[in-house]
Order: sequence, then structure tokens, then C-alpha cells
Amino acid sequence: MKILVCIKQVFCSENELKIRPDGKWIQETDSTDFRMNRFDEYALEEALLIKETHTDATVDVISVGPERVKEVIKRGLSKGADNGIHICYHQSGYCPPQAVSRMIADYAESQSYNLILTGVMAEDDMQCLVGPMTAGLLSIPCAVSVIKEKIDIKNKIITVHCEMENGKVEEVLISMPAVLTIQTGINRPRYPSLSNILRANSKELTVVDGFFPEEPPDHHELLSIGYPVTSSRISMLEGSAEEKALQLLSIFHKKSLLK
Repeated sequence: MKILVCIKQVFCSENELKIRPDGKWIQETDSTDFRMNRFDEYALEEALLIKETHTDATVDVISVGPERVKEVIKRGLSKGADNGIHICYHQSGYCPPQAVSRMIADYAESQSYNLILTGVMAEDDMQCLVGPMTAGLLSIPCAVSVIKEKIDIKNKIITVHCEMENGKVEEVLISMPAVLTIQTGINRPRYPSLSNILRANSKELTVVDGFFPEEPPDHHELLSIGYPVTSSRISMLEGSAEEKALQLLSIFHKKSLLK
């Protein structure tokens, strides 16, 4: 069984991020830090657990982007993936999901994967589109927000439990090959061992040119991104207890909280 895991490199949200002057994406600098999308870590872990159950399985990790995305591919290899594929796409800034899914689908179609896993969404855009769009381009079934899966290799059937709204769970049977988008909490992502880190650093990646002759139509366009709008603020009252009480009373009256 051949498994492909789609992973994405995202900005470290713990760092202070600045928006580019054109308002289209985050400004990259030499000090900008990146890491693997956390949702994709769960997809990778699920693939590795499947590999442990089905000993004939192989796990490939694939990522689209510039030279720097090789770091997350190496991270995937250090966790236990067998092969890494880098779709080299040098466009700066935001890469639309239809372009990403087209490049992944073009590669996956040539490799005859039995199962493709992605995280349920990416932390940077939270669009949940690449998995379903890849399945659509490959004309194969897709299950989203998967919290449990069981594979019947003999009959090429997967039983999946999908998280729905209001805490409901839907059980679905889908045929292989298929795409599953994996929800957080389905497993506990592992940390790579030192030996696997060393192995990953020395392993050659498969590099694929991200250019394709016909660019996908711009069905959606990123207009701009912005900082969160402040919905409330804190006012510090100064003075004696009596003065603070009067200030507070005045604020209540202005906000029509007291009549």
C-alpha cells in the first residue's frame, strides 16, 4: 500500500508577523521562522500508524513551495516517512489552493497512491480546500475531518468516522484509492529520534518542477489580509477609591448600564 501525506510549511505564529506593504501576505525576512502545519502532523502520524499495522505500506511526504519547504519534508522523514517529494514552486507569497491541489494531483496520479492524507486545514489560511480539491481532480472519494479510520485492504474499503457539527460523528464507508483529511486529536504525533534525524538529513529528496503549462483559472482571489480588529480595550482608573468610584459610575452612565 502506498500512502502520500501532504504537508505544508507555515509561519511560526508565536513570532511577531508583519504584513507585506501590498497587504497580500506575510512579510518574509531572514529571521522569519517556519514549521510544519500542526494539522498535517496528525495526518503524518496517522500514516505512520497505518504503516506499523500494514507492514507492506510505504509513506511518502510531499510539500509545495520554495527551497525552504525542504525543512518540513526532512522533518517528515525524521518522523518515519520513507520518501520526500518537493514540488518546487518559487512564486512568492500566497499560493492559491487550486494551484497547490493541481500540482499534488498531477504528481499523485503518476504514482498510483492507494491513500492520500492531509491535515483538515492549514493554520495560515484555514481554508480546508487542498484535500477535497485534490480528490476532485483525481476523481476519487474524499472524507473530511476524520477522527477514526479502519482500512480493509482485501476489499479496498475504509471505514471512517468524521467529526460533524454539535459533536456528532458520521460513519462512512469509502473505496480506495481515497483522500482523508485528518482532524486533530485522532492520535498523538511522535517526536523524531536522533537516528531518524540523521537519516533524514542525509536522504535525497525527489524534486519536481512546480510549473505546469496551463495555470488553473483564478476561481478565487486573495484580496488582502489584516491584523485582528480590537473589539475591546482596558481602561485603568486612577486616583483614590472615591475618585475611581465616580469615574466608574460615569462610565456606566455613558454606556447606559445605569439610569
